[in-house]
Amino acid sequence: SNPFEVKVNRQKFDILGRKTKNDVGLPGVSRSKAIKKRNQTLLKEYKEREKTNVFKDKRFGEYNTKITPEEKMIRRFALERQQNYGKKNIYNLNEDEELTHYGQSLAEIEKLNDIVDSDSDTEERGTLSAELTAAHFGGGGGLLRKKVSSEQQDEEEEKPKSRKELLEEMIAKSKQEKQERQTRRESALELTEKLDKDWKEIQTLIARKTPKSEGKDKEAEKPKPDEYDMIVRELGFEMKAKPSERLKTEEELAKEEQARLQKLEADRLRRMRGIDEEAKKKRPSHMSADDLADGFILDKDDRRLLSYKDGKINIENEEKEEEEGEEEEEEGEEEEEEDNENEEESQEESASENEEDNAADSHSDLESDLESEEETGGNKEEKRHKANENESQNVEKLDPKKEAAKSELPYTFAVPESYETFKSLLAGRTIEQQLTILERIQKCNHPSLAVGNKAKLEKLFGFLLEYIGELAILDLPELRTIDKLVLPLYNLCQMFPEAASDSIKFILRDAAHDLEEVIEVKGRATFPGLDTLIYLKIVSLLFPTSDFWHPVVTPAFMYMSQLLTKCRITILQDVIKGLFICCLFLEYVSLSRRFVPELINFLLGVLHISLPKNQAQGYTVVHPFTPVGKNLELLLVCDKEDLKSWKKQNVPLSIVTRLKETSRTEINHTRLSCLALCFDLIKKCAALYESLPSFHEIMHPVRILLTQHVPVNEYPEKMQEWYHSALKELENKVKHYTPLICEKKKPVPLKQYTPKIVKVLEFGRKQAASKKEQERKQLIQRHKRELKGAIREIRKDNQYLARMQLSEIMERDSARKRKVKELLGSLATQEGEWKAMKRKKWKN
Repeated sequence: SNPFEVKVNRQKFDILGRKTKNDVGLPGVSRSKAIKKRNQTLLKEYKEREKTNVFKDKRFGEYNTKITPEEKMIRRFALERQQNYGKKNIYNLNEDEELTHYGQSLAEIEKLNDIVDSDSDTEERGTLSAELTAAHFGGGGGLLRKKVSSEQQDEEEEKPKSRKELLEEMIAKSKQEKQERQTRRESALELTEKLDKDWKEIQTLIARKTPKSEGKDKEAEKPKPDEYDMIVRELGFEMKAKPSERLKTEEELAKEEQARLQKLEADRLRRMRGIDEEAKKKRPSHMSADDLADGFILDKDDRRLLSYKDGKINIENEEKEEEEGEEEEEEGEEEEEEDNENEEESQEESASENEEDNAADSHSDLESDLESEEETGGNKEEKRHKANENESQNVEKLDPKKEAAKSELPYTFAVPESYETFKSLLAGRTIEQQLTILERIQKCNHPSLAVGNKAKLEKLFGFLLEYIGELAILDLPELRTIDKLVLPLYNLCQMFPEAASDSIKFILRDAAHDLEEVIEVKGRATFPGLDTLIYLKIVSLLFPTSDFWHPVVTPAFMYMSQLLTKCRITILQDVIKGLFICCLFLEYVSLSRRFVPELINFLLGVLHISLPKNQAQGYTVVHPFTPVGKNLELLLVCDKEDLKSWKKQNVPLSIVTRLKETSRTEINHTRLSCLALCFDLIKKCAALYESLPSFHEIMHPVRILLTQHVPVNEYPEKMQEWYHSALKELENKVKHYTPLICEKKKPVPLKQYTPKIVKVLEFGRKQAASKKEQERKQLIQRHKRELKGAIREIRKDNQYLARMQLSEIMERDSARKRKVKELLGSLATQEGEWKAMKRKKWKN
């Protein structure tokens, strides 16, 4: 080696904790070290990549060269004794361990003393005869040999028995032994039964009953149980929780309800026809051939009159009667199975009655059968007359039940196809009956029972809405009936929300179009009828009013706001309708707390029309109210007697239709009630909108009108209380908000054209920076260096693995080529030898 190629890294100072690089060697030494290291680590992992287990020698001291073989053996023996000692019982000092199975020793079980011969042989288990042993375990050789006495030995040697005879003898012996065992077993069973009977007879004599006095003394001697003992006994006898039955699905409940209603309807129809099933005797399920029919009772005369029609016997009427009788019998049988208990009691009573009533009929029939030759036509007519009288008596008894069944509501209804049929179905019924009819229609035509029921019930919702509208526009609107009908309407809406929303949207759309048309033609509009107002109330009951947007509530909300702003106030009915819409508004926004300016403006207008004309100054009113005009004093009451006699009462909505027929005093009382309702609505608005930032600005006109213009002293005391409570609610609200102001921002400076000075950096020199910045740069540089080194090592490892894989492939290919060459060479030598042999044959 050339000494000038040797590389020496010298270190001036030794520093603790620093890795030194003062290696000395020739060029390429580091590369050979790296390859050697990869051979020890990476190559070993590569070769063991598909191996799942590694054999490790865990023998004590196997690879420890410092211990002699004798010491190894001694220590191993000590460890083995120690492991075995730890498994034994610490209390078992000198006895060996005995293994058991279900309480029996395994050593005794292994002796095989309880060999079972068969299932039937219970007495002589484990014993085998010599013949059976020789037949099964001797290979058959013993069958040809038989043990005989010394005298007959010569004869047997001369005439040996065949195999068939020996087998027959063996079978006969086994059967005989089995029979003997069976007889012994039967005799033992008879003896045990006899002993049991004798013991029962003796047991009654041995048993001694203690007299009552002794028993009472013993009971008195017993100590009374303690409270703790009583609680423990109660807990012991306490009923444990049992699993409840499975909750039925909606379809199962609907099917059960439909079956129940159909059964009740069949029962009603039977009663309406006059078929008294209770009077019928229960038919016997089986009648024997020896039965003399002693209990036979003839309920009615089944004989029919012979009739002719067009020269032929009339058979049609008879067939119809037979069919009706069969139908009635089938219905009776069904109901007999369902109501067994009630029928048994009724059968006894009806049987006794029928025996008394029909005794004469039954005897007359028997006499007519015996003396049929001597009877005349007159006697027959008399008997028929008697039978008709008995039938008429039975009919009179059943008439009240028939009438009651006819007056009773049917239990099953089909969904009406048109509104006329629906209206006729409910016409003339009470409200309870109408609700029952609607409930039964829903139950009998549930959507889960048939395919078309859903569409039918969706139509029913529309019919019910239209029916409610007709009840509202009557001269005397039936508001109580409408209130009750909202419940089935709500149930249908829950079942079909889409169809319900479409129906109500259609009604609201028509009402909004009518309002727009009237405004376009006349320039002003009036409040709608009572039916539309009720529809708006129903919307709040059927749909959620707190949503930000709803396909039904939002159009209703817009329509009500249009009514409060575009409908003129000309009469007192308009004020009542407007106040009703205000109440609806508060109901709609009670949860969402949405601000409705139309509501505040309308309440301000109601206060405005309750003042005299000369006091309407200092505030502004919004359309539809005007500061001047003939309709200003609609709610003004000047009669002092009416003011004194007024009492606070709710304003019914039905008063809208009958206000013209009322007296002047009642009208004044209605005006005062409207004003009191206005004060109440102002109080509710103040409580609802108190959290709004602009609350005081919104309610400022109302406050001015209440404090400066309303003549409080002229009103009754109750009205003054309502007034002061509304004013107190307005004034008690403290300003707990900050007014809206523009946000203060830093002013944007003007652009100045001053030069931007940039420091010129010198390449290759580290610029001065803070300590944190320098540490950060050092970390970044170190990270880059380590990353480069890691990438370089990974690349070298991949190259090394690729070389190893290539060398393996080359070795496999070279071995394959070598084997192929050897095979081809052997084949060539065989071919040469074969050709040589062929040539020799030709030469020969």
